[in-house]
Formats: sequence, structure tokens, C-alpha cells
Amino acid sequence: MRTLVLNAGYEPLAVVTFRRALLLVMAEKATIVLQDDSSPVRSAHGELPRPTVIVLKRYVRRPYRDMNHVTRRGVLRRDGFTCAYCGKSANTIDHVIPRSRGGQNTWENLVAACLACNSRKADKMLAQLGWQLRVTPHRPRYGGHLVSGLNHIDDSWDAYLQAG
Repeated sequence: MRTLVLNAGYEPLAVVTFRRALLLVMAEKATIVLQDDSSPVRSAHGELPRPTVIVLKRYVRRPYRDMNHVTRRGVLRRDGFTCAYCGKSANTIDHVIPRSRGGQNTWENLVAACLACNSRKADKMLAQLGWQLRVTPHRPRYGGHLVSGLNHIDDSWDAYLQAG
């Protein structure tokens, strides 16, 4: 089970294990905002609530918060490891506008692609092939990169992830 960590300003900061979250709460560095009452953590000293969302007591500065660097892993996670051309499982990334034609390494120009589609597209434009993108590539919103790629996202996190 994972726990969403919010900065003191309630913007999403990280996703950690519930054990790490409990340590932060027990060290009085964070407080529990939401907890899972149906499955408390039992120890030799008693029961503790299982945190779902915690907020730090002190604000943690993120020096380059707006600099969301483009990475291969980030593009694959953003697109859910799904090919933007055919919808199959993706394991490579592709430039929508090829680099040979002036395309840049930006969030808006990179998509996840399967090896077959990436090879077929090569350095051609989508219009030349008659292809269309299944998704519109975009810069991930702040906080979205924290949960993309996780198998299970708690529904109670939605309000906090959109706050960031």
C-alpha cells in the first residue's frame, strides 16, 4: 500500500510506502490527513492507523519544480506504456515531428510507441502515412508524474493531486 505525501502547502510531493509514512508521522514530521480505518497497522505496542495521505509539517522547497525534464521513462509512464499509434504495448519513444525535420525533444513532440510502429514511421510525418495519434502529447501536470506508472491509485488522492 502506498501513501501520498503532501508538502506543507498541500501540493503533491511524493508517493511512499505506508511504513515510510508511519515513520514520518511517528517522528512528528508529518500528520495524517486521510487514513484507512479498515486495515490498521498492528504492532507489539498497539494499533496505528494506516495513512493514505499525509502532510508534512514543514515546507520542503523544490528548487526546480517547474523544470519537468523530458525522459524516456517519463514519456512511457505518461502514455501508460501504450503505443500512441496502434494502442499495443509500447517499449520505445518516437518523435511526432522527426528530429531530421526539426522536431525537438519536448513533452509535446514525444510519444510512446511500439517497436513495429516506430520502425514503420521512421522519419516520416504522420500525414504522409495517413496515421493519427490516439493521444495528444502534453507536459505532465505537477503531481501527475508521481502516480503515473503505479498499478493502484487510491481514489481518495484525486482531490489532492488536482490541488497541485
